[in-house]
Order: sequence, then C-alpha cells, then structure tokens
Amino acid sequence: MSTVHHQLSIVVPLFNEQESLPDLLEQLYLAMQDKELCNLFKGPFCFEIIMVDDGSTDNSASVISNLILTRPELRLISFQRNFGKTAALSAGFMAANGDFVCTIDADLQDDPFAIKEMIQKLQEGYDLVSGWKQQRKDPISKTMPSRLFNLVTRLFTGITIHDFNCGLKVYRKEVTRRLELRGDMHRYIPVLAEWMGFKIAELPVRHQPRQFGSTKYDSSRFFSGLFDFLSVLFITRYLRRPMHFFGMAGLISFILGFTISLYVTLDKILLHKPVSNRPILFLGILLLILGVQLFSTGLLGEMLSTSSSKGSSYAVRETLNLTAGQAGKFCDPD
Repeated sequence: MSTVHHQLSIVVPLFNEQESLPDLLEQLYLAMQDKELCNLFKGPFCFEIIMVDDGSTDNSASVISNLILTRPELRLISFQRNFGKTAALSAGFMAANGDFVCTIDADLQDDPFAIKEMIQKLQEGYDLVSGWKQQRKDPISKTMPSRLFNLVTRLFTGITIHDFNCGLKVYRKEVTRRLELRGDMHRYIPVLAEWMGFKIAELPVRHQPRQFGSTKYDSSRFFSGLFDFLSVLFITRYLRRPMHFFGMAGLISFILGFTISLYVTLDKILLHKPVSNRPILFLGILLLILGVQLFSTGLLGEMLSTSSSKGSSYAVRETLNLTAGQAGKFCDPD
C-alpha cells in the first residue's frame, strides 16, 4: 500500500484542550478549502492534521479519536504523560510527511486562515515563516514576560524577530527534519533554524482571546526558559569551538589573577607590606586556579567535539550531479 503524498502537514500540540478541539478542526478545514490556498498549490492538494496529545488528563484524546472516524485527514499521537511542547512538536515533525509543515496551538488563539499568507511568504524563498502576534489578546502576566524574552533574545542573537514563541509557524520540510529539539527549545526554533543557514521571515497574524480552559504558562517556566536560552547561545556559537568560550573566559580570569598576584608581590618587595591574611591575595590565587580550570575545560571540550562529533553542523540545500552510471557518457544525436 503506497503512502499518500501530502503537500501540507499541520501539527497541533495540545494539553487539556477538549472544549476547543471541535471548533479548531472546523476552522482548519475551512482554511484548507480557501481558494487562495488552492491557487498557491495550483489546485486541490492533500493535507494531514497531526494532533499530538501531550498527556492530557481530560477527554482530549477521546474527542480526537471520535473525530477521526469521519475525518480521514486526522492523525493522533498520544503521550503516556506530559512531556512538554518541545517533545510534542518533535513527535509531530517526525510523523509529518508534507512538503510544508505548519504548527498551530490548539487554544483557538491563532488564526488558521493566516496559513495561506504564511505559505505565500514561504514561497518567496524563505525556509521558515513565524507569526507575529502584533496585537496580543493575553493578560499582562503573559505579555510582559514575553516582551522581555523577545527583547533579550533579539539582543543576544541579532535576529530581528518580534515574536520568537508564536505557535503559528510554517516550515519547509528540510527545516523540521534538521531540527533537534530538547528541553523547552521550541521557543528558540527561529534561532536554531537561522544558525543552520535557513532563511527566516516574520508575518503579522491575528490573535484572539482564549475562549476555553486556562493558560499553561507559569512562573517556573521562566527559569527553564533561561537555562534553555543559555544552552541555545552556547550551541549556536560555541558547540563546534568550545575553546573559544572556555579559553577566553579562562584567559581573562588568569590575567586578572596574575595581575593581582603581581601587585601583592611588588607590595611585599618594594613597600614591605605583609602578604599573609590579605583577602586580595586569596582572590588572585582563586582567579589563577579558575583560569587554568576553564582553559583545561576548553581543551577537553575541543577533544570531545572532534572525536565524538556525529553529523554535520551545516544544512545542505541542494546537491547537483550527473545521473548515477552516466558520468562520462555522451549520446551522439546522429
């Protein structure tokens, strides 16, 4: 039995969203029937909707299971427990077989009819188009941390996107196949994609107030997001060259420690000041030891990166070559 080729795969991560699922699917199906979207695909197209249930404790899985009976385009992936949005997206990306992959949250706050505009933007030569909730309909307890997060991410990565964590995104298949997500790194997908050389863009999308359920955001995610941010910075800048990070930090620490120790030594020789029980002396010794340790860590990191690296740190867009077995053979038209 041959596998159906889909032009578009829609991945929907969800957790306890049983009330919103019927309306969400109705909107998605209406959006897929849009004539402008059909024109982008040059006629009727095949699509699939992959619902990833992230260990819901309500009846979300049952609702989807019942809908699958009348919706052959629907697929369901259910987790044993709640693993988080990053894991749900990863599972959806692995299951998707469309040429384009769209992600959308299940809380009805994202507009499915924006998908066609994002695919149109993608076809201008981009690999990932991220939504921008320009007029966000959320309480200040969510909007303020989000603005701070986006500002800090822009400053440290240099990527001029206003809304890194928007759930509405459209990808080329090559991007989702290359992404390796863990922790809560779904917030930094544009950063990881740009680091791999993919072209990213942003498009303003309509945002709607939450109708059912409650937000899954809580203050504990702030700290996990901070640690993931540091991990992403290290991965995108120093994964293949750890000595540049640890070596520089070690060198600075060693120079400071050496300068302090030299100052204490000259004080003793020239001014006959006592050396013992001077806090600055202990600081200098500490910085010297720390510098040597950081430098050694950088060397070990370089050795591990060189010896155990599997896979490449680059993304290949295209490979051109003659058909296998035809190299060096030319046909005489006569």
